[in-house]
Amino acid sequence: MACGPVGWVYLRPVSNDRDMVDSGSDSVVVAAAPERCFEVASSFEQYPTWARDVKEAIVLDRDSEGRPSSVEYRASALGRSTHFILQYDYSQAPRRLSWHMVDGDIMRSIRGAYTFDQVAEGTRVSYDLAIELVIPLPGFVKRRAEMRILSTLKELKAQIES
Repeated sequence: MACGPVGWVYLRPVSNDRDMVDSGSDSVVVAAAPERCFEVASSFEQYPTWARDVKEAIVLDRDSEGRPSSVEYRASALGRSTHFILQYDYSQAPRRLSWHMVDGDIMRSIRGAYTFDQVAEGTRVSYDLAIELVIPLPGFVKRRAEMRILSTLKELKAQIES
């Protein structure tokens, strides 16, 4: 991960077994208990009210405990609207919430997770994300997109602390 100005994290190509995937991570300390952080992060239907780029979030399926397991999103990305469906994994809840894409239009894959660790000041929320786009982007466009994607962590912090 390359660091820019304070608080900026740039996604960088990371090779895996098949393809080149852009990935990045960031973390922030939130003045709230881990359970509150998990509750807000997993309230997907509320994302359009606080996550600037999320225009719509529709729960398609729920698990046996009633938690959203499959969510369809419409979001703004690179000057256009994009659609994708994420499948959520609660196996490490409430310490970790992870997801992967099952369908999308401009992305080939998305894998990500929030991790919630208790610290003296509240909770350290870590955000890890790996995205593979269908079409490679020029570096300057990619950096702008990366900043918007990772700004979601700051928006999450503001929502939790409100």
